[in-house]
Amino acid sequence: MMKRIAIPVAALSIVLLLWTLPSRAGGVLSPESAGLRVERLDKGVYAVIGSTAGRTYDNVGMNANFGFIDTPDGVILIDSGASAAGAELLDTLVHRSTGKPVRWVVNTGSQDHRWLGNGYFASKGAEIIALQRTATTQRRVSSQQIQSLYPVLRERLDGTRPVIAPSPVLTDESVIRPGGVTLILSYLADAHFPGDIVVRLPDTGIMFAGDHLYVGRMLGILPESNPVTWLDAFNKLSKLKPKRIVPGHGRICTLRTAQRDTGDYLDFIVGGVQPFAENLAGVEQAVSALSHAPQFSRLEHFDTLHRANISSAYLQMESQ
Repeated sequence: MMKRIAIPVAALSIVLLLWTLPSRAGGVLSPESAGLRVERLDKGVYAVIGSTAGRTYDNVGMNANFGFIDTPDGVILIDSGASAAGAELLDTLVHRSTGKPVRWVVNTGSQDHRWLGNGYFASKGAEIIALQRTATTQRRVSSQQIQSLYPVLRERLDGTRPVIAPSPVLTDESVIRPGGVTLILSYLADAHFPGDIVVRLPDTGIMFAGDHLYVGRMLGILPESNPVTWLDAFNKLSKLKPKRIVPGHGRICTLRTAQRDTGDYLDFIVGGVQPFAENLAGVEQAVSALSHAPQFSRLEHFDTLHRANISSAYLQMESQ
């Protein structure tokens, strides 16, 4: 058994290196230097598109997408960044676009850049909104995430407090109307992290999909991820038929693109790994049989993440 886990541990080390390798360039911190840009989706609805690279000192761990919605009473922010410094960058972009304060923060998940900026906005009086499932995972992973980020962000992590929604939503689907704007928060199934959700604006067909979707780059199956339920979540997401999607990572897309870059890949991993796991064939055989996947080689980080994803999926599915 020890022999079978040698490959995935090594592969996981490469993955962690990719996502925690610090940049030495430094420089003045600004939304532009962190690689953040705003894209208008509809009247009063904006996406913030971040880098698809790993976490670095320069991008302040903001290698993800976010969003915000302008209302008469203030701004709704979708996800708060990986630190107080990252949250301040989002606050700057919100103010540039709307001139208004962030009044509400909705967390779509529990990976660091989804919620570790909560404390910054809470200190300014914003209400933090999350489902109970999401808040439970955040509480469990908070200390480890802070420890992992310190070697990368160093002093740019100063002042970061892992603030969790004080009154999380108990149901798996909830309709909320902050500032008079209707949002639907939906838990579909555990995905990249347990308790990941999607946020929909039913009046426009726009969806903020959080870490359910990776577009133009390879998704990562982490120890927190469940590829089987993630695929189930994706299939449920597809049935919601969003018109325009802000994925957790990558460019704004349609459902067709989301299917190609995330749904098809999850289907390949789950369908491919399952027979090996059921027969206890060993992780080496699964990796050897499935590592050649030219249909996905165009995705950024394929060379680094694909074999590690197979390993992680095998170990999880074998243990079930």
